[in-house]
Amino acid sequence: MSGALLEVRDLSVVFDGFRAIDGIDLTVEQGELRFLIGPNGAGKTTLIDVITGLTRPAAGSVRFEGRDLVGRKEHEIVRMGVGRTFQTSVVFEQLSVVENLDLAASFRRPLWSLARRRRGVSDAVDAAMRTTGLDALADRPAGVLSHGQRQWLEIGMLIAQRPRLLLLDEPVAGMSGDERARTGELLTEIAKDHTVIVVEHDMDFLRRYASQVTVLHEGKVLVEGSVDEVRADPRVQEVYLGRADDKSRTGGGGEGRAGGDGDGPADGRSQAGDGEKSRGPAVGSAAGEVK
Repeated sequence: MSGALLEVRDLSVVFDGFRAIDGIDLTVEQGELRFLIGPNGAGKTTLIDVITGLTRPAAGSVRFEGRDLVGRKEHEIVRMGVGRTFQTSVVFEQLSVVENLDLAASFRRPLWSLARRRRGVSDAVDAAMRTTGLDALADRPAGVLSHGQRQWLEIGMLIAQRPRLLLLDEPVAGMSGDERARTGELLTEIAKDHTVIVVEHDMDFLRRYASQVTVLHEGKVLVEGSVDEVRADPRVQEVYLGRADDKSRTGGGGEGRAGGDGDGPADGRSQAGDGEKSRGPAVGSAAGEVK
């Protein structure tokens, strides 16, 4: 696969006079695994919010497969093939793993058909379970899953909807080392058939699994390139990696999470983002009509 799947041009977002995004240009190719990094307040989550229709920009354009996304409703953008997760995983805890996946996969079906008893598991649900490694836990309630397993389930719920672009907001936050490694392998596997954009702070995770990286700072693109190119750039060392080093020397850092959680409101708002407070499980945020 080749060619631009997502094109962002001269994008600006303003919150009460605060310019959260300031003229961003971004191009993501089909089949790419792109990481977005930057200190808190850099505009990462706000950019994802604009792409998915949660936030309307003050200026600029966002084109997906050549079609403008600005002004479209969230569920319309999902139906076009864009899916996202939030910083806190949200699933239906009383439903089993397979029921969560089945509900997510059904979002293209008419609402009346959801009441009908279904026999067997669809190909989309089966593929999502196998890809995420949750097939052995198919009948287990989502509420008893570990933190990492819940994150994988939410990613699986997106896969089951068969999007062409996945937007994942800090997917390894709070995970153990083993869970982070498994998530990195999962993202690499997903990227074989999807385009994936990952917002992340974990620098060790970035070094292991990223190929192309975009660094945001104060609402602008600071630098783009490979992991090695980004790490070697003195501007990145000053505004991003340097902050992590300063925090680690003073005891304020933690597990390579540059920028920390105490630098101030993320993207001009809370760390979770305005949208996360009102979001339901992945099928709700993705399907739009199914709340």
